[in-house]
Amino acid sequence: MANDLIASMVLAIWLYLLAARGGFWLAGDRDDDGPAASGAADGPWPAVAAIIPARDEAACVGDTVASLIRQNYPGLLHVIVVDDQSRDGTALVARDAAAALGAAERLTVVPGRALPPGWTGKLWAQQQGVELAETMALAPDYLLFTDADIVYAPDVLTGLVARAQAGGLVLTSLMVKLRCESFAERLFIPAFIFFFQMLYPFAWINDPRRATAAAAGGCMLVRRDVLGAAGGMAAIRTALIDDCALGKNLKNFGPIWLGLTGRVHSIRAYPAVADIRRMVARTAYAQLRYSPLLLAGTVVGLALTYLAPVVLTLFGDGLAQYFGLVTWLMMALAFKPTLRLYRMSALWGLALPAIAAIYMAFTLDSAYQHGRGRGGMWKGRAQANVSESNVSELR
Repeated sequence: MANDLIASMVLAIWLYLLAARGGFWLAGDRDDDGPAASGAADGPWPAVAAIIPARDEAACVGDTVASLIRQNYPGLLHVIVVDDQSRDGTALVARDAAAALGAAERLTVVPGRALPPGWTGKLWAQQQGVELAETMALAPDYLLFTDADIVYAPDVLTGLVARAQAGGLVLTSLMVKLRCESFAERLFIPAFIFFFQMLYPFAWINDPRRATAAAAGGCMLVRRDVLGAAGGMAAIRTALIDDCALGKNLKNFGPIWLGLTGRVHSIRAYPAVADIRRMVARTAYAQLRYSPLLLAGTVVGLALTYLAPVVLTLFGDGLAQYFGLVTWLMMALAFKPTLRLYRMSALWGLALPAIAAIYMAFTLDSAYQHGRGRGGMWKGRAQANVSESNVSELR
């Protein structure tokens, strides 16, 4: 009887997720469904400044700078790299990439100032880029916040600006296609995108009538005047999950949009499971507001949603076993569109419960690292304590 009740609850959870959570699993909000670039802007195209915070990014930043310089954008585009006290020649690589394309004048490299109390490193670097953009002879209408490992197809910026102009958007963001080559990446990256869409259904983010808000930090086009009106980067200076915090803040000032793309790629490699673990553990406990109660609830919720169907299928009987199997197949089918985006077999969907169990372990590790004073670790900085002091600002 107890098994039947649990099986019914699990089935109800997945029926809700598939039918009533914004169709997140369809992966249908994409950058190829927007307005055509031609005629999207009346008169001159708005000026854009791309801001790249870079700390020890010599391996990637050259490709990022080059892909931005190569944009066929009809308006003015200037690239700003904020060298956040790198020790690997990041600034030189960025300059060489622009010079190799004969476009040294379109790049400015800013030596990053020391990190002040109360800021996370990335946001402080972005703030310095914003400050420089505001002093340019022609202040940009839009700021493109992008990471130092992101490579753009030549027409991406034109499409982003066209969408922003056509929809009056204050924030236009793309969930870039992450590298998915190693076994660890193939095991975890599509699931990461699937879980993100479940947590923040893109259809709800893109609906001005709903409060749900988020963005993807690898590619965010922001109206500079609205960012200033919203308090700038200082308004979210403590946030570890800075992209979602920015999306939440800016949605108070106008419509935002987030979509998937296959034309913007991250070239950052995660060759081993340990690399994925560090990536997830950096922010997972921050997502739970550093709350042991929310952590416990998350563990129970993940176990019920992802693990119970497998247990019921393998060890249950009767109605409980049937419901467990149906639910397991439902989640596998729900995972299929995201797997297709990454050109992976639908059979990986059957492994989603095991993948979720490992993500659960990563989340517990995130809490453990926070307890050790190493929460939010990135490029030698433990930043969780900065965020913890003002976490109430982001609730």
